[in-house]
Amino acid sequence: MKKFFLFTLLLSLPLSFFVKADEGMWVLPLLTQQNIDKMKGLGLDICAEDIYHPDSVSLKDAVVIFGRGCTGEVISPNGLILTNHHCGYSYIQQHSSVDNDLLSNGFWAKNREEELPNPGLTVTFIDKIEDVTDYVQNEIKKDTSNQELNYLSESYLNNLAEKKIGKDYLDKHSGTEVTIKPFYGGNQYYMFIQKVYSDVRMVGAPPSSIGKFGADTDNWMWPRHTGDFSIFRVYADSTGNPAPYSEKNIPLRPKKYFNLSTQGIQENDFVMLMGFPGRTNHYYTPAEVIERRDIENHIRVEVRELRQQLMLEEMLKDPKIRIQYSGKYATSTNSYKSSKGMNKMIDWQQLVALKEKEQQQLFEWGQKNGKPEYKEAAEEIAAIVKDRASLKKRLQYLNEALFIGIEFSRVPTHQALIEEMKNAKVKTFPDSALQTIHDGYLKFYNKDYAPEVDKKIAKALLKLYAERNAPEERPDFFNIIDKKYKGNIEQYVDELFEKSIYGNPLQYEKFKKHPSVSSFEKDGMVVFAQSIRNEAKKISKMLKQNDIKIANAQRTYIKGILEMNGNKANYPDANFTIRLTYGNISPLSPADGVSYRYYTTLEGVMEKEDPENWEFVVSPRLKELYNRKDFGDYSQPDGTMLVNFIANTHTTGGNSGSPVMNAKGELVGIGFDRNWEGITGDIQYQKTYQRTICTDIRYILFIIDKYANASHLIEEMNIIK
Repeated sequence: MKKFFLFTLLLSLPLSFFVKADEGMWVLPLLTQQNIDKMKGLGLDICAEDIYHPDSVSLKDAVVIFGRGCTGEVISPNGLILTNHHCGYSYIQQHSSVDNDLLSNGFWAKNREEELPNPGLTVTFIDKIEDVTDYVQNEIKKDTSNQELNYLSESYLNNLAEKKIGKDYLDKHSGTEVTIKPFYGGNQYYMFIQKVYSDVRMVGAPPSSIGKFGADTDNWMWPRHTGDFSIFRVYADSTGNPAPYSEKNIPLRPKKYFNLSTQGIQENDFVMLMGFPGRTNHYYTPAEVIERRDIENHIRVEVRELRQQLMLEEMLKDPKIRIQYSGKYATSTNSYKSSKGMNKMIDWQQLVALKEKEQQQLFEWGQKNGKPEYKEAAEEIAAIVKDRASLKKRLQYLNEALFIGIEFSRVPTHQALIEEMKNAKVKTFPDSALQTIHDGYLKFYNKDYAPEVDKKIAKALLKLYAERNAPEERPDFFNIIDKKYKGNIEQYVDELFEKSIYGNPLQYEKFKKHPSVSSFEKDGMVVFAQSIRNEAKKISKMLKQNDIKIANAQRTYIKGILEMNGNKANYPDANFTIRLTYGNISPLSPADGVSYRYYTTLEGVMEKEDPENWEFVVSPRLKELYNRKDFGDYSQPDGTMLVNFIANTHTTGGNSGSPVMNAKGELVGIGFDRNWEGITGDIQYQKTYQRTICTDIRYILFIIDKYANASHLIEEMNIIK
């Protein structure tokens, strides 16, 4: 049969399950068929339609994409958005300076006039979800472009989405965007109609000593004691539609917002999270697990460890640099520690052997049922992974060490503009073109860029890159280093910062007086940046045929797993679309003789206090409240103030800020991290190890009410006591 039949099976599932009840990132339209009976059995008190209803208001409508990679939730009828502190961190930083350090001191708007706008920040609501598998497959059949990966192409699928919904619809619905996403390796498709709001203002954030308590040491670890939250507000025009920032805009009146419960959680209580998990690889073959460990993760850990050491040295020396680089450092260390933990756990938990066992089950099933194509697909994946290893290493070192690691690798090179000038035989940039260059310059050389830090890091990373890559496998700018500077990387970098318009403001001022096309094109940092981009394109082109083959083989392999499982429930890999995960409040015993309870308290914050360590500073105000046991109505019946708790739910990056709901759908916390031992859940969920780390909603309310004295925010919320 040419047409896939797998998804008719998904719509008529019995109550037996291939995965454990706690495992899975489930697609909302299939909750009734796949999950609701198991959820009821675990303690859910509400109906599937209360969680997701295709044609009516449900909890789904109170869950949003915050920014470009986090989740948030609506917590008031006036558009208040709750998310993580680390999700709002870059915006807190943007409003900070040495004289007004909101990162260290926190921020609380006393009224709406004090709420701070955040250019570039968006909040996205999901209006509608539609299964469009038949539509996409029919369009692909009609396509004559011969683009082999159209079935996974973001641009191709989004063009199909706009075609399906129609230009008139988009024109009439301000702020509406539409996208189609592939599921199960391109075996199924859903279309998402979204409403995107761009007037989002910062309302409140605790100081980093609360919102980032434990910082890098505690990141990915349990027990935790972090008040990882921040609060924003969505504004709209007078009709409730998205609009650019304006003083005339009013707080959004949302379709749905969460009730907040202060009744607390207990061990084994049912909980569920809804959010936007970013990327998982549940259907990896053993070869792909090894590739992830030995190339992607290994190189990331090696490069970032060096970069972060140098960055932190400068941050600790200078308060200005600390503020400039706090967001960059946090972003870098988060992925670094995740990759480091995953590699350790892949080996400790014998994940390769586990995937080999699963793969063998498919081979045996295929042989028994006359389906050799699934074994052939797995063997093809293994062969491609082996064949592309050297190119993948080159690309990963290029990306981590040069493009991500060195900031001036990302200077605007304006290649299209230069070509336009050359074709017109213009030797000096006209005013309009010069303005384009100026805008790019200001975007790069902004208030968060410290040339002395970038210079120090560049010298170290270029040396590391040269050690790991043979001369014939390096970008062209290394020819300049070898010939002009006799291999002296330090001298090369020093001269870049002395002579480039992007490295030296004085050189930029000279360029503006004589804006020569030739001098810009030959600028050292422009040449450096363009050389890296050219190298990336060259490697990507060499990898393209492998990418096509492996994507097709993965699609077949996943189809085989779904077919083998028959009418058992299977969840697709995460792709930053809205999902539901559920489980129980559960303690953790990750190793022999190691046991942790399911919650932590404010007492633990005081135990960890270290005034000499920036990661474990405790503010005098918090100590004062603790010593007086002044916790308001937010403590346990015995007077204990809970801070964090854990649940055995299946989450990943992108779930940061996800609402944690009790059996009634009330907000009891927000997810913000996972534990080190459970990082491999991105590849294989294991109930023994994986936990979602959450901030208790009562601790959040305590900080807002008692610590910040922002009771006006509490009054906006519907709190269930």
